Amino acid sequence: MLPDFHIHTSFSGDSQTPARTQIEQCISLGMKELCITDHHDYDSGMEEEIFLLDFDTYLPALHTLRQEYQNQIQVNIGVELGLQLHVKDYLKDLVSSLEVDFIIGSCHFIDQKDPYDPTFFQGKTEQEIYQHFFEVTLKRVQSLDCFDSLGHLDYVVRYSPTKNQNYSYYAYQEYIDPILKTLIQKGKALECNTAGFRYHLGQPNPCQDILTRYRELGGELITLGSDAHTSPHIGYNFPYIQSLLETCGFRYLTTYHHRRPTPVLLERV
Repeated sequence: MLPDFHIHTSFSGDSQTPARTQIEQCISLGMKELCITDHHDYDSGMEEEIFLLDFDTYLPALHTLRQEYQNQIQVNIGVELGLQLHVKDYLKDLVSSLEVDFIIGSCHFIDQKDPYDPTFFQGKTEQEIYQHFFEVTLKRVQSLDCFDSLGHLDYVVRYSPTKNQNYSYYAYQEYIDPILKTLIQKGKALECNTAGFRYHLGQPNPCQDILTRYRELGGELITLGSDAHTSPHIGYNFPYIQSLLETCGFRYLTTYHHRRPTPVLLERV
């Protein structure tokens, strides 16, 4: 099975699943490697900062598990960083000292509020919210270099009251294309996140049309993650996604080791 490069464990504030359990599930699915990418959203604005990683505990624990499972599966160590401009210097300093394989950069908090919070959608139209989300995302990918792959580009759609009923790439192309072009120019990957299927979108995040457009524009670095917080969600819909990515024009999946991209031929997985 394709390697899962977006997995959460009990080191994340929104998961109770031990890292060992997640690794064992990957082994049972026949994966050759995985990457654990627990949340670190610094200065999110939440009353209780539950998305802060204790790196002094996290990193040694994962190194121990990597050593323990080295003959069964390759355990890569990563982090999902919350991208925000007002903590640009903090993120730069943090990443310069982190010894990890892979960093996902995600836009969870917009104006210090997560789309997961229903109040995020109050007071504005859905169109206004989507436009603002993509505008903020563009500014962040233009200004920040602290990540390897942009996570779930259209994340905001997951939690919309109407889901993706009124959403399409083409409706927001003028906002999305500059994001894709910036990623390509800066040598950053785009993540295909299969949690969209779990949120009843019938599509990954970002949607298939965005994945196709990224490839049309010359984008080649595509990472894959389930965004699993529990073991049954690891590798979610991956067999279908392999076919979808090939349809979008991709021949290779991208994995990361020591923050360097490694191509994996889709046909051979």
